[in-house]
Amino acid sequence: MSDVLWKPTTERVENANVTSFRRWVNDKHGLDLQSFTALYDWSVDQAEKFWPALIEYTDLKAETWGERVLIDGNKMPGAQFFPDARLNFAENLLVRDDNTDALVFWGEDKVKTRLSWADLNIAVSRFSQALRAEGVGKGDRVCGYMPNMGETVIALLATAAIGATWSSASPDFGVQGVVDRFGQIEPTVMITVDGYHYNGKQHDIREKVRDVVDRIDSLKKVVIVKYAFDGTDSAGIRNAVTYDDFIAPFEGAKITFEQVEFNHPLYVMFSSGTTGKPKCIVHGTGGTLLKQVSEHVLHCDVAPGDRVFYFTTCGWMMWNWLMAGLAAGATLLLYDGSPFYPSGNILFDYADAEGMTLFGTSAKYID
Repeated sequence: MSDVLWKPTTERVENANVTSFRRWVNDKHGLDLQSFTALYDWSVDQAEKFWPALIEYTDLKAETWGERVLIDGNKMPGAQFFPDARLNFAENLLVRDDNTDALVFWGEDKVKTRLSWADLNIAVSRFSQALRAEGVGKGDRVCGYMPNMGETVIALLATAAIGATWSSASPDFGVQGVVDRFGQIEPTVMITVDGYHYNGKQHDIREKVRDVVDRIDSLKKVVIVKYAFDGTDSAGIRNAVTYDDFIAPFEGAKITFEQVEFNHPLYVMFSSGTTGKPKCIVHGTGGTLLKQVSEHVLHCDVAPGDRVFYFTTCGWMMWNWLMAGLAAGATLLLYDGSPFYPSGNILFDYADAEGMTLFGTSAKYID
C-alpha cells in the first residue's frame, strides 16, 4: 500500500515531545539536527551522549549516574551502560503526589475504582513497609498472580521501592503454567485475588492458588485481594492473609527507596513455554527505565495529564511497558476482563468516559 493513511499536522509536529527534545539537544550540544531522522542517527552514533541527554531532559532521578556512560561498547554481549549508577525504578515512577488521577480501573462493568497520586504514594509506602516486615529486600522475588488492576501496580512499585524483583502472571493461567514460571524464581511473597470477572461471569481461583502455593515451598506469605468475591475464605491457602490485613499495621510514611545497580534485576518475565518450560528473561532496572521512558515520552508523545491505556494482562510484557507511563506523569487506565462484554464497545466507552489520549491494543483484538 502506497497511499498515506494519516499525517500529523504541522502544529502537532511542532508541539511534539520529540521535536522539543531535538531542539533541546541542538542547544545543549551545539548541533543542527533538523529532522527526526537526524536525531535518530545521532542517538545511534553518539549513544554515550544520547542517553545522558534523555536522563537530563526527562529529569530521571538517581543517587548517582556515575561518571562512566558506557564501557566495552564494542562487545555484544559485554557492553555495560552506566556501570557506576545507583537508582530506584519506583522513585522514577512516583513523580507526582497530588489529588489528580494516577490509576483508573474498570473490571468489565462490575468494578470501577480510581486512585489519586497522593493515595498511590501512601499505598506503595504501606505495602513496601509490609514487605520489609516480612523480611523481603534486595535480591528477593515478589510475584503477582493478578488481573491488571490498581493493587497490582501498588505491589510492583512497592517491590521495586525496596530493591526486590517483580514477576507476574494472569489469573486465567492454569496451575502448571504458574508453577512452571514462579517455581523457577523462588518468590518470597505472592499477591493474588480471590477470583476475576470475564465475559460477565465470576471465576474463583482460590483452589488454583492453593495448589500453586502447595508446590512453591519458598512462599512465606500469600496476600489475597478481594475482587470477584468477598475475599474472606482463603480455601486452605498456606500463609494466606487478606490485602487489608497485610498493610493494616502500617501508616503512609515517606517511602524509603533502595538504590540499586543499573543492571539490578527489576523484572523476571518469561518466554511462551512452547518448547519446554518457559524461560526466565531478566530485565535490569536502569535499562528498563531509560528505554521505556524514551518510548513513552519521545515515541508516544506522552506528557503530564495524558491518560494512557493498553489492553493487556499481567502475563504479557506490555503490562510492564504500560507501567512506565507513570514516569511521564500520565494517568494509567487499567482494564480487566473481556474486551467484548457487555458489548464490543466497552473499551471505546472507557475511552470516552475517561478522556483516553493513548489507546493501545494487540493485533488480535483488531482482527
